[in-house]
Amino acid sequence: QFSGTLKPARSNFCANPISRESEMPRELVNKRRVLIIGGQFSGTFCARELKKHFHVTVVDAKEFFEYTPGILRAYVKPAHFDALSFTLQPVIERKMGVKFIWGEVMKLDGEQKTATVKPMFSSTMDTLSFDYCIICAGCNFGPFEKNGESLWFPVVHEQNRPLSKWSHIDERFIEGRRRHILEEYHKIDQLNKKKATVLIVGAGFIGVEWATELEHFFPDIKVTLIDALPNCLGPLPESAKEYCFEYMHACNIKQYYGVKYDKGSAEFWNKIDLPNGPDETYVCIGVKASNYFMPAEVLSDKGPGGGGWIHFNQFLQVTLKPTTAEIGETWCDGSIFAVGDCNNGCIGDPLKGTLPFIPKISYPGEEQALHACINLERLDAQRHGRHGCMACCPRPRGLKPTWWPWGAGMFATSLGPHDACFVMAANENKGSGYMVNWWIFAALQKEIIETTKIDECKDRPIGKLIWHFVHHTPCNLWGRGPWIP
Repeated sequence: QFSGTLKPARSNFCANPISRESEMPRELVNKRRVLIIGGQFSGTFCARELKKHFHVTVVDAKEFFEYTPGILRAYVKPAHFDALSFTLQPVIERKMGVKFIWGEVMKLDGEQKTATVKPMFSSTMDTLSFDYCIICAGCNFGPFEKNGESLWFPVVHEQNRPLSKWSHIDERFIEGRRRHILEEYHKIDQLNKKKATVLIVGAGFIGVEWATELEHFFPDIKVTLIDALPNCLGPLPESAKEYCFEYMHACNIKQYYGVKYDKGSAEFWNKIDLPNGPDETYVCIGVKASNYFMPAEVLSDKGPGGGGWIHFNQFLQVTLKPTTAEIGETWCDGSIFAVGDCNNGCIGDPLKGTLPFIPKISYPGEEQALHACINLERLDAQRHGRHGCMACCPRPRGLKPTWWPWGAGMFATSLGPHDACFVMAANENKGSGYMVNWWIFAALQKEIIETTKIDECKDRPIGKLIWHFVHHTPCNLWGRGPWIP
């Protein structure tokens, strides 16, 4: 039988940089503090990049990492979720050696350089001070839902959970997310047993992948796919559109294009040969912002899902809303950056502006994360001098502008587990790019990308070795970036 008094263990100062500075050696106190909001692709990338020269703290509203591009497979094969996810705290704190806080950022104060955070299992708020901040908060995928919820991303924000269709499940926990996946799987299994009809609205990447996953794993479900555009996969080249169309046609997936979804119209249902409606409908269209913690003056009034995206400049610093010029005034002396899915995606006009619209996918988010980390280091060197052996070198004169990354034009579209197509060199113009890989070879390529990317996010050597050189290429052979990045 145990007797005595339990004393709290003293935290390692490297794992708790923001709150225990009084216990640190003097040389470590001089390190500036970086707050990273979001612990997924871009967030873990920034933590790895900055941990050597800064005290880094990562805050995420859920306890786990999830490989979003592969989550559709988990709903038809639940065991696959284990390969797509892992708990963040052991990786971020034990392997990377930076601080992780499981909680939701409720408010970001640029003037005071503080973040109000509600930690999990706490009814009170914590205030974190920082010198620099990188926002990697991502977005939601349900533009027609008030809370932006969809199957493809867990409902983790406190204000959205009571409104959720699955509010009985807490998806901030990895087991809650797994339970939701299992519930949806059993629902689909019942649809398969009664040979039900399923309507998928939207023939973009998610819609096409979801239709082909359902067809492969639940062959008795009758799948119908519609889109308002004249073809599936609107932005991709004709060769990729035709390849995916023919695959779905061969699998008896009914496809209707140039048709707008109107669930209240009998004419619409007759047009797609579902006069009595479907047994289940999945809407796979668009994105919705979830930057609830940001002040209104830095958020867009327009944009996908009704706006709410973070304005930024060519250095990825958060700005105020533009008035007459393309770029607004820098917010919080330029110390706060926004990368990936949370930002506005473009500077100026989406097609002809300073920075054309960048797809909200993981690769360009990580590329922007690298650019933001470079500029954060440069900004810190301008203010405080360089780090380590570079301390004797002159301070950098300016920041490096970002660009439309060539990786933003790469798209791997799954067609079930044994087929896919891979497009590269696409840009903001519809129909651009080339389909360079297809059939089972593209499916294998996508599996390799998934496996090695998750390995990198787990801070393991093989994944880091592969993807470090993808993002830290010493020179650009093509694309819009400088020759020497």
